[in-house]
Amino acid sequence: MKKVIKNGTIVTASDTYFGDILIEDGVIVMIGVDLDAQNAEIVDASGCYVFPGGIDPHTHLDMPFGGTVTADDFESGTIAAAFGGTTTIIDFCLTSKDAPLSKAVEAWHAKSKGKAVIDYGFHLMIGEVNDDVLFELPQMIEEEGITSLKVFMAYKNVFQADDGTLFKTLQLAKEHGALVMVHAENGDVIAYLIEKALSEGQTEPIYHALTRPPVLEGEATGRAAALTELADSQLYVVHVTCAEAVWKIEEARKKGLRVYGETCPQYLMLDQSSLAKPGFEGAKYVWSPPLREKWNQDVLWNALWSGSLQTVGSDQCSFNFNGQKDLGLGDFSKIPNGGPTIEDRFSILYSEGVHKGRLSLHQFVDVIATSSAKLFGLFPQKGTIAIGSDADIVIFDPHCKRTISAETHHMKVDYNAFEGLEITGEPVSVLVRGEFIVRDKQFVGQPGSGQYLQRKRFNQPEKLPVKEQTMGGA
Repeated sequence: MKKVIKNGTIVTASDTYFGDILIEDGVIVMIGVDLDAQNAEIVDASGCYVFPGGIDPHTHLDMPFGGTVTADDFESGTIAAAFGGTTTIIDFCLTSKDAPLSKAVEAWHAKSKGKAVIDYGFHLMIGEVNDDVLFELPQMIEEEGITSLKVFMAYKNVFQADDGTLFKTLQLAKEHGALVMVHAENGDVIAYLIEKALSEGQTEPIYHALTRPPVLEGEATGRAAALTELADSQLYVVHVTCAEAVWKIEEARKKGLRVYGETCPQYLMLDQSSLAKPGFEGAKYVWSPPLREKWNQDVLWNALWSGSLQTVGSDQCSFNFNGQKDLGLGDFSKIPNGGPTIEDRFSILYSEGVHKGRLSLHQFVDVIATSSAKLFGLFPQKGTIAIGSDADIVIFDPHCKRTISAETHHMKVDYNAFEGLEITGEPVSVLVRGEFIVRDKQFVGQPGSGQYLQRKRFNQPEKLPVKEQTMGGA
């Protein structure tokens, strides 16, 4: 059925205007004022902003880690994302050194098929570069449309790859049109600091942060940027937390390097003191890289404002406090790393960014959707409101006030990292390809309705898929 979204203020990364949107067959076919709505369902967006659906470039759903599996899978995780205004996620597909890349991709398809309620794609972890990887990788890019590759510089003896693997991956990415992503921390030094702390009886959650100091994130970020320059390739630094890493990204970009950065709402809103909460409460805030001293928050907000950082991902990786986080009682190194953030990313960025004057409306749309669409081969199908784009739309009430709480969130996890935070602005209705997933704050979607996205290569020319039209008088 055709739909017309009427009377809303449409906002993209470049424009703000009052207008109507005509949707047909899941695609935006017309934008204007007082559009003919004959035989169409009318959706009244009076008093609301009409944003493109959020794109979360960094999620971990149904992911094994530290002897357990994340609490949210592709069903609960994408339902929570939809309530939060996110209509597309890109999840990380973990590989194993002793198995083909295709086996890992098949496993992630099995995890997501029949469950996701919004659209999704995959990043592909690269743990080593051997003859099998060299043979398979072009197929993953061409046939699966997986055009982003993840290399861990941390988690020694678990995920960490050596510098040679990172450099070879950068070369492969240059050749095949992929974007290399790095978790930038010096895993070798961190492993030593963790061992030293535990040997000295330092077992509380705060030592998770103290054994992963910001200088090691800055060092690894600079090292990755240097290897990117040598390979003449492209790099995306995930979950940037601190000034040291921002400075290295800014330095690389001033040299003209294709280096991009992402931060997350937890690093913009929370700080290292959370890990020092009494008892074992600090375990709720254990993720990597760790929370930093509070002054880093201003550096991150300023980097988003200036364009030094381009995106905000959630790094959704939820573990229950009871029954999962407590695996690390008496040993901080065994606390599963990660937190529940997918649902609140969009609203926090609006409330703390736009509402408090840290970001303009256009910057908000850019960091929450458009930049991710461009970097990860989805633009202009996703990430904007334009004729020919998918009708992924968020109708957003900018005046609504609410308090974030685990009692009201939709994630399958027993706490919320932002518990008690009062925010302004909330998604009212969310559409994916023209179909309501959330309507008037009620879930109306269907598990399995989300589609897998085959993404374009990095820097591939953009083509807008529009219906053929006949020009009058031609």
